[in-house]
Amino acid sequence: MKNNAVKVIVATLAAVVILIGNPLTSKANGGNDSKKVSPADAQVSVSFQGTTDNQIVFKVEFENPTAQKFWLIIKNDNGDIIYHHQFSDTKFAKNVCFENTDTEIQPTFVIRTDNGDVVRQFQVNKTITENTVVTSL
Repeated sequence: MKNNAVKVIVATLAAVVILIGNPLTSKANGGNDSKKVSPADAQVSVSFQGTTDNQIVFKVEFENPTAQKFWLIIKNDNGDIIYHHQFSDTKFAKNVCFENTDTEIQPTFVIRTDNGDVVRQFQVNKTITENTVVTSL
């Protein structure tokens, strides 16, 4: 009979340890069960697409599999925000056009989520070359 009492006490203690320990281990990550995905550099792509007489074109892409809300922010040379808009597309792609002038521009593209920013900066220099062709008469 004494043996059965020891087994019951051991089983009860084991159950109590399991019940108490389980919630503690689930709080090991700070109790934050919702996993936020920060925008990784690999998920954001900004690429130069080319120029026309009037425009310099960049393509901004963001793979957003969780469809979380994010901001596309574009800043000029001085750091002033010239464009900002919120999106939640899972496969975001947008062409952004700048006026093609003779001056240098330095646009900054920012993808901002609740978890952080991914920043891409560019410097656009315009070089004009002149070809001279001489033919004999």
